[in-house]
Amino acid sequence: MSTQDTNLEHFSYDDSSVRKFVTATLIWGLVGMLIGVYIALELANWRLNFGLPWITFGRLRPLHTNAVIFAFAGNAIFAGIYYSTQRLCKARMFSDALSAIHFWGWQLIIVSAALTLPFGITASKEYAELEWPIDIAIALIWVVFAINLFGTIAKRREKHIYVAIWFYIATVLTVALLHIVNSLAIPVSPLKSYSVFAGVQDALVQWWYGHNAVAFFLTTPFLGLMYYFMPKAAERPIYSYRLSVIHFWSLIFLYIWAGPHHLLYTSLPDWAQTMGMVLSLMLIAPSWGGMINGLLTLRGAWDKLRDDPILKFLVVGITFYGMSTFEGPMMAIKTVNALSHYTDWTIGHVHGGALGWNGFIAFGMIYWLIPRLWKVPVWSKKLMNVHFWLGTIGIVLYITAMWSSGITQGLMWRQFNEDGTLKYEFIETVTKLIPYYWIRALGGSMYLTGTIIMVVNFCKTLAASKAAAADLSDTTASAPALAAHTVAPGQSYGWHQVLEGKPFLFTVLSLLAVLVGSIVEIVPMLAVKSNIPTIASVHPYTPLELEGRDLYIREGCYLCHSQMVRPFREEVVRYKEYSKAGEFVYDHPFQFGSKRTGPDLHRVGGKYNHFWHFQHMRDPRSVTAASIMPSYAWLYDNDLDTSLTTKKLSVMQTLGVPYSDAQVAQGLVDLKVQAKKITSELATQGAKVDAGLENKEIVALIAYLQRLGTDINTK
Repeated sequence: MSTQDTNLEHFSYDDSSVRKFVTATLIWGLVGMLIGVYIALELANWRLNFGLPWITFGRLRPLHTNAVIFAFAGNAIFAGIYYSTQRLCKARMFSDALSAIHFWGWQLIIVSAALTLPFGITASKEYAELEWPIDIAIALIWVVFAINLFGTIAKRREKHIYVAIWFYIATVLTVALLHIVNSLAIPVSPLKSYSVFAGVQDALVQWWYGHNAVAFFLTTPFLGLMYYFMPKAAERPIYSYRLSVIHFWSLIFLYIWAGPHHLLYTSLPDWAQTMGMVLSLMLIAPSWGGMINGLLTLRGAWDKLRDDPILKFLVVGITFYGMSTFEGPMMAIKTVNALSHYTDWTIGHVHGGALGWNGFIAFGMIYWLIPRLWKVPVWSKKLMNVHFWLGTIGIVLYITAMWSSGITQGLMWRQFNEDGTLKYEFIETVTKLIPYYWIRALGGSMYLTGTIIMVVNFCKTLAASKAAAADLSDTTASAPALAAHTVAPGQSYGWHQVLEGKPFLFTVLSLLAVLVGSIVEIVPMLAVKSNIPTIASVHPYTPLELEGRDLYIREGCYLCHSQMVRPFREEVVRYKEYSKAGEFVYDHPFQFGSKRTGPDLHRVGGKYNHFWHFQHMRDPRSVTAASIMPSYAWLYDNDLDTSLTTKKLSVMQTLGVPYSDAQVAQGLVDLKVQAKKITSELATQGAKVDAGLENKEIVALIAYLQRLGTDINTK
């Protein structure tokens, strides 16, 4: 045996876990995208709701976003991290048991989402809809993942941690911080809780989370994957080490500040809105630095792009990253946001990033991994190319339809006649968009078809691997003993390369980078009372109104209706007085919304009589002929569940809502009195009042809708 052989350390990589995560990525990708296509069709044709509560747009849309973000993208992230970290650290994952717990725990969390969201069990916070027991499970599994990752880094054989691992570290730290703070809630029951934050404060915390869930779950880990898999696929080193350093530190420091740009022109204080806008604009530089670093890695290898479908996926994915990170800051400019917010433009922007950036990076990575994990070539290169073109054309159709729809929508909302009246009724702005919704459904269907083709290709490859009896045992590797802990004589390292050899210090500095912006934004809003001025006439919801609000949340009404009148002429004319921060101090959670498929509802209280709402919820087209809203007939059949009403009032009291002990104790009595009053008024307005109507869910929902916006004088 040679001296060189005796100095080698032999070890193995755990590729079994990677194979599991890859398989789960494709399965959940199909599920999430199929649901996405279906809800797109529901908007194009309301009849596809079929009058069933479990498949309405409001129930399925959160399931779609959770399936695509946490199931499809999440499993892709874990597959890529588990594969690349072992190679970059020249060490097996810290614990096979933790890897297994992580995989199966994450799949159970996804299944729990599928078993709760269609039944209306939701916290109603965008990208954070899952209720508190599942939130705790997510935190525990994330801790398992963190221990496994940091344990692997600690036992690494390679001294310097590569740029991909920098982004993995930032992801693990920041997602934990975001998830824990935004999920703070007081349970009412195992399936119900109320956020500890209220109104404007809750909105700021949610969009600090929501924007940075995009940043640190859908951006930083995928950048880490880009930095590993792009050089591998191109067989070229990353373009610039220095640019990697600048990209990483500027991105994680700046990204965390940008959340308030989701709340421009709302009741959020101006200082927070301006900060969100300015920091969003500053994000263009580091984001484009990362895009340039990825694309220029192909320097000298552009000829490979013509024939390699994997590189096509990666290059187009990085290009969509650049496009999305330019479009996002542009939409954060106040004057642009005044047009784009609450419209389909935002939907187009989000899907350009999700389908183009996340989806294509995941597809390219998986196509590169398949032959290395299953030891046979991908079954059909031709199908890979078909997938690429279907996906690319599908994305372009989708986002251009939504850009066109959104701009049309925003411009129609603000049009006035010469006499100063609004030119269009809201329903006219809805019907105008139906053709765009069909184009979106077509684009989404093409993208889904491409994914189905990938799954077929994947299954055929697995069959070929099985037929060839390929050896799928753990990959064995070797490295010079202690090589990672020695430095060649005379070799010098820059300050950052020294930092790369100290992962604990690197982790601490990364955490500080994201904490600065978080503290500066969040703490003043929570600690300084003058930021949320109170209004004496604003009172807590009655027990019946509180129950009606929970039904509104259960049905996902907030996904199509906002509750935030912005201080624009067209909105004040259409909806009455603009919204004030003090009006939302008892809203746990807030309901500002992020999309207006239907009109804003913050001032809907008293606009129509009870009978109008009674008819509208049973058959929307009986009061608005062109409505695309589904029927909610089950609200007339379901008895209102009041078993938790007293507990809900008690929890709200704990959260600072000024219910007296007597009001909590008297809650059920007050609920029944108000329900009977509304039922009696319905009878006088012409409704057919069946026996027991006062006990039905529809009465509680009417009570809530009639309360909205009535605490202040809007005449």
